[in-house]
Amino acid sequence: MGYVRKIKEMTKSNNFHPMLVKAQMYFHQQKACEFALELFGLMPSEARSSGAALLMEMGTGKTIVSIAVAGCMYQRGKVKRVLVVAPLSILSVWKEEFEKFADFPYTLTVLKGTAAKKKEQLSHLPGDGLQVVVVNYESAWRLEKELLFYDADLVIADEAHKLKENRTSQSKGMHRIGDKARYKLLLTGTVITNRELDVFSQYRFLNPAIFGTSFYTFRNRYFDMCGYGNHTPIFRRQMTDEFLQKLHSIAYRVTKAEFLDLPAVTEEVRTVEMEASAAKIYGKIEAESYAELEASEVTTVNILTRLLRLSQITGGYLTDDNGTVNAVSRAKLEALSDILDTAMAEDKKLVVMARFVAELDAIQELLEKKKIGYAAVRGGVKDRGEEIRRFQHDENCRVFVGQIAAAGLGITLTAASVMVFYSLDYSMSNFEQAKARIHRAGQKEKCHYIYLVCKGTIDCKVMYALQKKVNLAKMLVDDYRKGGNPLKDNGFS
Repeated sequence: MGYVRKIKEMTKSNNFHPMLVKAQMYFHQQKACEFALELFGLMPSEARSSGAALLMEMGTGKTIVSIAVAGCMYQRGKVKRVLVVAPLSILSVWKEEFEKFADFPYTLTVLKGTAAKKKEQLSHLPGDGLQVVVVNYESAWRLEKELLFYDADLVIADEAHKLKENRTSQSKGMHRIGDKARYKLLLTGTVITNRELDVFSQYRFLNPAIFGTSFYTFRNRYFDMCGYGNHTPIFRRQMTDEFLQKLHSIAYRVTKAEFLDLPAVTEEVRTVEMEASAAKIYGKIEAESYAELEASEVTTVNILTRLLRLSQITGGYLTDDNGTVNAVSRAKLEALSDILDTAMAEDKKLVVMARFVAELDAIQELLEKKKIGYAAVRGGVKDRGEEIRRFQHDENCRVFVGQIAAAGLGITLTAASVMVFYSLDYSMSNFEQAKARIHRAGQKEKCHYIYLVCKGTIDCKVMYALQKKVNLAKMLVDDYRKGGNPLKDNGFS
């Protein structure tokens, strides 16, 4: 019988192992922690494994579960060093989540900059508490020698569908790093992305005893080679029971639809760091805008006009004095790219909301490059009804791209339960109306909202005002009258 657990009765666990986090965890998160700790030998269980797969959909809390597992293992003296490998845009999420939730001593280092800089960071790590190093996938295999020397006790592979291709340098490097670690966590919405063949590489990292270390032995056992030249692998349906039993023997599955303890709405502010060149441009425009503000009458119109230009930069674009729109940053676009990869791996539809035309153009270009079918409602789109119908009913239409002002009213997008705000409208009414497109009658799943916010920018103040339901313009004017710079972040992030 498979070891996967699907919790149907949402009751408190009387024998729950204490988790070292500063939050009341949901029942399914508690059970996921227990599952991993049982496999790792910290709780009574017949099953044992060096690796555990937490197949947890977006918005169900796989990061807090991982932090809790790491804390318990540190407390019991099982781990001293942790390595987290994640997509580039998610590195800051790990830093923020540790700060928010870890209730145990730790030091965390996010490897940044050039390869030489990252190697320098690795050679001078602080030694107090649990030592945590966070790095992106692309850098991990390039720093394989140094990371092997770091000798992590626990390796966490976040958004592990990035490992689905067995023969890439990225995957091979992670296999070798995983082989040296005593414990491993694999985090993803689903281990089977587009085909059963993808399972091998992820489980090769996680626990080679499950499907072996030879890709060809795995392929020959579970697949027939068909098609012209016998180059197309077709899964043998008679092997389904064995395949799933092995897959689920070390996997814990969490879906938003199944776990009733989740709130109806969850929200995630994902902090994005602009490139140094873009941050320099932003700082220059911010300083110029504040100087102009001081030289004029401070009104809500004046402040919002200057705010608008800064918001355009955080979205990646700047309009020059000739009216030409220039791209200055790809930070949010790359963050969205990772979110799209995750949604497609989980076979989820996605709604992306943005404010500015240049952002919408870039988003649609990204979708076309990734060959992801999409619908769009924005200024100038004539047949809104057909675009909405395609997204709601066409399985090949995976993403809806909406301009907040144009797509925030009178439409239903319940085919998706995840919405990404690429940028934010200053209007509370527009913001709430846009959110309501997926959270309405007909929605069968819990809704998850992701906000892309550029670190240290006006995005933070806009997000704060929307979350606290305060008038943004009034808040900024009050900032100025109190002697502050209304265009600066001032700790709102």
